Amino acid sequence: MSLFLTVTLNGLTVAALYFLVAVGFTLIFGLMRSVNLAHGSLYLLGGYLGYQVGEWSGNWYLALLAGALIVAVLGMAMHLFFLDWMQGEDLRQALVSIGLSVVIADLLLAKFGSLTLQFQPPEFLQDSIELPLIGGYPLLRLSLLLVALGIGIVLWLGLNRTRFGAAIRAGVDDREMLSALGINTSRLFVLVFAVGAGLAGLSGVLGGTVLSVSPGEDARYLLSSLVVTIVGGMGSIVGAAVGAVLVGLVEQWGMAYLPTYAYMLIYVLMTAVLAWRPAGLFGRKA
Repeated sequence: MSLFLTVTLNGLTVAALYFLVAVGFTLIFGLMRSVNLAHGSLYLLGGYLGYQVGEWSGNWYLALLAGALIVAVLGMAMHLFFLDWMQGEDLRQALVSIGLSVVIADLLLAKFGSLTLQFQPPEFLQDSIELPLIGGYPLLRLSLLLVALGIGIVLWLGLNRTRFGAAIRAGVDDREMLSALGINTSRLFVLVFAVGAGLAGLSGVLGGTVLSVSPGEDARYLLSSLVVTIVGGMGSIVGAAVGAVLVGLVEQWGMAYLPTYAYMLIYVLMTAVLAWRPAGLFGRKA
């Protein structure tokens, strides 16, 4: 029971990280219908940039802020100069974003090498907390759960309870009509892309703190974002959260009890969900 509870809690904390990465992907791909396959590279870029700022300043909070803001600005530039004028051309966007991801990954490899890097969190986050039947558990991982929960609530309220969120949802369904109402849709979508990219950068710093940052993780987190978005349903914040929890738990349970088939189980989950609900658990039917 102690092992099962520990593995389950590990699955929830990994799910929190998957959610933070995938919710940005959901905003860009699910809501804006913009195919950005460089999203995993934005995660990796945020992690490395945050690490560099943390090394210079010795301040973890500044590294967290820098990773989110710099990647948000770069994401805005990516949208404006590459993806926006290809809106509706899915294959073209996919090929261009894959090319950008390869360039970003190679530049990071040339700059930082192939070493695995890890952030030094603040001292109070390095403690552990005693939990029933589990014993000591890292406070850092539990803090990641709270951060993911807080960001998820803010995003859900922003999309479903504000005029800004209503404009985003309206722009997805009918961009021309929204423009006719006097709303600058280009500026609106740039802001959404910046939020999605910034969340990827933020996740890179948090992932580098809880786990590590190393070359190749861009592909891993892009793939996890795709699976989470497909399982949860495109454009749904709640779906991204539920999908991340399912993927995180199945992955960690598989690694603990069926290590040979751990990663295959994720795709078994995705196949089962698509067979039952082709639009995902919380996705809208076409």
